[in-house]
Amino acid sequence: MIAPLLVLGIGNPSRGDDALGPRFVELAALALADQISAGALELLTDFQLQIEHALDLTGRARVVFVDASVRAAPPFEVTPVVAAADRRALTHALAPAALLAAHADAFGPPPPAWVLAIRGHGFELGDDLSPAARAHLDAALAWFVTFAYTAPAA
Repeated sequence: MIAPLLVLGIGNPSRGDDALGPRFVELAALALADQISAGALELLTDFQLQIEHALDLTGRARVVFVDASVRAAPPFEVTPVVAAADRRALTHALAPAALLAAHADAFGPPPPAWVLAIRGHGFELGDDLSPAARAHLDAALAWFVTFAYTAPAA
């Protein structure tokens, strides 16, 4: 069974606030264990989006990409994302819109998707999350728990 809601947490756990995506996934696994065990939610994490992740979108009703951002207004922003081809065909990392476009090309229309951009401040190798990023992470998780329980399936 494919869970209708997929969360893809993006980031490097060793680079300070870049760990916001993977840390979000860890906390969401604890907060939404009942949703996971019921087959309603799947959580994945990776350093970056790659073309192979298009397979992970297949059969989903909704997808949320979670990533750190230096441009998002604190504590976080949620924006819908639609498929858009990326002209950088030789890169290993894809933007969420490009991943949706890859899914559309290979498998058909992608599921509705959003980017949950959590405001980060420091991205140095070896640093832990900054205090501000921890607070932003908590706020983003609180929003997502409500989203996971209340947002209608597409």
